[in-house]
Amino acid sequence: MTIIIDGDKGIINATWTTGNRPASPAAGQRGYNSTLNRMEVYIGTGWVAMGERFSGKGGTITTSGGYTIHTFTSSGIFIPNQLGSVEYLVVGGGGAGGGSYRGGGGGAGGFRTATGFDVIPQKLTVTIGAGGAGSAYNGAVATNGGDSVFYTITSLGGGGGSAAAHAGAVGGSGGGGNAGHKTAGGAGTAGQGNAGGTSVGSTTYRGAGGGGAGAVGVNGTDTNGAGGAGTSNSYSGSAVTYAGGGGGTGNALAGGAGGAGGGGKGFGTDGAATVGTANTGGGGGAGGSAVNSVGQVGGSGIVIIRYLT
Repeated sequence: MTIIIDGDKGIINATWTTGNRPASPAAGQRGYNSTLNRMEVYIGTGWVAMGERFSGKGGTITTSGGYTIHTFTSSGIFIPNQLGSVEYLVVGGGGAGGGSYRGGGGGAGGFRTATGFDVIPQKLTVTIGAGGAGSAYNGAVATNGGDSVFYTITSLGGGGGSAAAHAGAVGGSGGGGNAGHKTAGGAGTAGQGNAGGTSVGSTTYRGAGGGGAGAVGVNGTDTNGAGGAGTSNSYSGSAVTYAGGGGGTGNALAGGAGGAGGGGKGFGTDGAATVGTANTGGGGGAGGSAVNSVGQVGGSGIVIIRYLT
């Protein structure tokens, strides 16, 4: 592994194979890897190819504004070619709406994003959380959404909306409370989302909205509570709002609106409850008035990874 300086031949770098790299390299140490046929340098945490740009494989790959973007709408694997830093958006699956004519909306999936996140050249797992399934009429609590995962980052699924004498479920954002029993909304998770709304109760009963990434779910008062608003992000190449909460439902009024960012609306005089939008992590709308009606499912999550090209 000796470096040779020759007046006729120039500098001949130290050479090694992948199997016999220096055992205790110092940061900045470099040489020629004959196994990989490239120059490489040790950066303190691993060996990086010299003169090779960072890139990755996995998901649907696009470019925008100088960035390479990997979008995962279903589970897969992200494979960096070397050590490097990326930006990520990870949104969990939305919780389902409660299945009751006084039910709470589903909470949005957890919303996490960061820049300067270090990755290693290995197969890094990407899991897309599914939307939660709605609960039956006057059942307990609707199902939470599934967690979305990128490498070491997990965004929790949204909490299910309440359908009876139970609080909305805890999640990335919490599910909304049930009006018939004046229950509270579920708590959101710090750094990921907000709590669902509480049904404060009245003689007419109004369901509360599920929490969103950007705002708590609206309480059920004299109107059905809307889902909490989501949060906008541009990592896809254009501004998209994700993780809105689902709307609540109650007697003889319009359903609570879905929160911006894929939240479904609750059942009401303005029509049936709607599902959370796929790959937004939106919560599902609370269910209809007929016996055995169920709350609507939450929207699946999404993972977006990008880096400067």
